[in-house]
Amino acid sequence: MTDLEVVEICAGAGGQALGLERAGFEHALAVELDGFACATLRANRPGWKVAQGDVADRAVWEPEAYGGVALLAGGVPCPPFTVAGRQLGATDERDLFAWAVELCGRIRPRALLLENVRGLSLNRFAAYRQHVLDRLRELGYVPGWQLLQASDFGVPQLRPRSVLVAVRAEDAPWFRWPAPLGTPPLTVGETLRDLMGARGWPGADQWAWRASGIAPTIVGGSKKHGGADLGPTRAKRAWAELGVDGLGVADEAPGPDADPALRPKLTCAMVARLQGWQDDWGWEFSGRKTARYRQVGNAFPPPVAEAVGRAIARALAHEGEPLALADESAHVHDPVFAVLRGRDGFLTAPQIVAAVQAAAPGRPGPRLSGPAVLRRLADLGRDFHVETTTGPDGTAYRLGEFKAFLGQVDHVRHEQFSLSRATIS
Repeated sequence: MTDLEVVEICAGAGGQALGLERAGFEHALAVELDGFACATLRANRPGWKVAQGDVADRAVWEPEAYGGVALLAGGVPCPPFTVAGRQLGATDERDLFAWAVELCGRIRPRALLLENVRGLSLNRFAAYRQHVLDRLRELGYVPGWQLLQASDFGVPQLRPRSVLVAVRAEDAPWFRWPAPLGTPPLTVGETLRDLMGARGWPGADQWAWRASGIAPTIVGGSKKHGGADLGPTRAKRAWAELGVDGLGVADEAPGPDADPALRPKLTCAMVARLQGWQDDWGWEFSGRKTARYRQVGNAFPPPVAEAVGRAIARALAHEGEPLALADESAHVHDPVFAVLRGRDGFLTAPQIVAAVQAAAPGRPGPRLSGPAVLRRLADLGRDFHVETTTGPDGTAYRLGEFKAFLGQVDHVRHEQFSLSRATIS
């Protein structure tokens, strides 16, 4: 392995891959399920080793063969955590987040980079995130979460992403999250004016003037929900305010005979620009329009991946002054999870309330109520087995095992994945 080789799982069409390459990393392997995305990677980087198939299938690749690689990276599937979905988390057959963390114990990379949707940062997944942090610390890494806005890194789009970076303890003092550029990105109109007018549409200048904001989050969608589309109703309203028809994606820009007052649709090339791709990179997407749009829309914007990649590379090279690390291992954001984890006995809701208050007697803010505890227990029960028993004081609870797929050969994920494989994207 070279100093900056990366293994990338769930690589998609190369948004994160291209950003990491620009940050100085070399791909030892890219693993991806979608055939069109694999074709895109192979066409643009013929020298890369690309493995197609279920990333959790040992017949597709052997993780231990890449032991000691500098970076393990991935954009694992978003549907388990997206606000627009059912937020099944650990019980979603597409969830690979916790499994990717377990890979650190098998590959022992110097650093881990995982990105996902903003929904993963919500209270609903506080215990899930804590489990991930705890496990990484057990494996000898110093982990951290950050919500990064794509618009802070020159991407003309509102695209918040939950990013996890973990580095080995000996490298951690040199890691610093990338700072925003400090200048606003171009507007949608500024970004797309030349493409929108490429076929002589007379309304291009007026449209570009109207499209004076940045784009809402681009939604790549899934194979379960038909063709290319710019997102749910709220997103379509935001697109309409920018003068864009969000009901689908166009094959080409409007022509010279099109109505100057037209509200045009975007093309795949336009969406790629809004995701941060630059024309001079020469990156081409394989497949027909819907396949190309999904590849672009589901990508991690290359400029954001590049910024995070450069931060990781600097840490691995021990550039700059080391920082003193704060010990955050004892801080748990979900107070109910903090009380229940590692406890053998059962506790009723009032006992959990008392234990939470005893753990933080001087903490400001409202006291945790019984109904709030029950709501948190309901969330916990979606990602962890929560055992119950009934006694003289009512129902009592005990935290059981994590439900997520961690590599178990008998996990229900395998059957569910096999049944829905044709619609997983």
